[in-house]
Amino acid sequence: MRIDAYEPVRASNPPSSRQTLQPSAMLPSIDRRHFIARAAWGVSAAGLIGGWSGTMSAQSPTRRPTVIGAAPGVEAVPGRIGFDLPETHRWRIGLNLRTGSSLRNVTATFPIPVAWPEQEVRVVTKNVDPGVAGWTTRVAPGGTTQVLLRMPKVAASTNVTAMFEFDVTKSRIVAPEKVDDLVVPVRPSREVKIFLGTSPEIDTTHRLIREAYQEVTAEPHENAWSMVEGLYDHVRDNVRYVNGAIQKASDALKSGQGDCEEMTSLVVALCRNAKIPARMVWVPEHCYPEFYLADGEGNGHWFPAQAAGTRQFGGIEEYRPILQKGDRFRVPEKGGKPQRYLTEFFTCEVKGKVDPAPEFVLERVAV
Repeated sequence: MRIDAYEPVRASNPPSSRQTLQPSAMLPSIDRRHFIARAAWGVSAAGLIGGWSGTMSAQSPTRRPTVIGAAPGVEAVPGRIGFDLPETHRWRIGLNLRTGSSLRNVTATFPIPVAWPEQEVRVVTKNVDPGVAGWTTRVAPGGTTQVLLRMPKVAASTNVTAMFEFDVTKSRIVAPEKVDDLVVPVRPSREVKIFLGTSPEIDTTHRLIREAYQEVTAEPHENAWSMVEGLYDHVRDNVRYVNGAIQKASDALKSGQGDCEEMTSLVVALCRNAKIPARMVWVPEHCYPEFYLADGEGNGHWFPAQAAGTRQFGGIEEYRPILQKGDRFRVPEKGGKPQRYLTEFFTCEVKGKVDPAPEFVLERVAV
């Protein structure tokens, strides 16, 4: 027997107002009683929580207490990056499920925004139907958080909703004025060190990427900041923005074209060749890189850049909510195989002939 597979739109280009799973090709040799709709996100489980209020925070290795006068939920390090011009937008995120036939053992996950130095998140409303027997949040390394829903049984021809609204206050990141003392970190922490290796589609050790790194660094650079900027400009000078199917960083370098995912992957891969931790930052419809340098006192700092789009290096004006930071996640739903990013997942047993219609929502709403 065969079943319909449902895959979300590519992470870098979901619909502007809502993200909906659409039918795709049939999956062979799978019992249709076990219906699966899935993509690529997840992490380690946390405990069941009965309610949600206030602010949720993601732990950051370099996080300092909020500075009075800074935008809510962010920090400002004198002489380094700063934050200004905060804006607050409301986002609706969750799942609408139309069952068709009756269902058993339903599991669904979806990512939600949490606090980062440049972002504060406040839960405004939650609407979870009684049919959802339990829901938890679980946190991935680096701070990415998912909602995990479980429903042992759902009747046929019913609608089930698990929907949350968040007020996300996001600030513009201002590039540092002082950069001459920034250096490649000598002993990065374990939390930072994970951003030095390879990741799905980020083939850091590929010959073409190593050669590009060597080309940029063949000439002496004034400091580490100047070297990263040279790597960043090399990507923007040699890869033309073209939207298309996802490809490895080395393939984009070889073809000379790619979209925000490939261009970001290349910046990350080149930084890692220089022993500079770097990671991808995922927001709705877009992604961009961050790189990590240490100051003269040994304190580490993450700096953003805009790989695709207007040139922004060391600071960025981006008001869409951060959904996750990182590019190598392991999830139970994917058998522990490393995933590039975490996205929606839905699975259940169908007790009948009509498949369910799960719709994952990610949309900005007017206040």
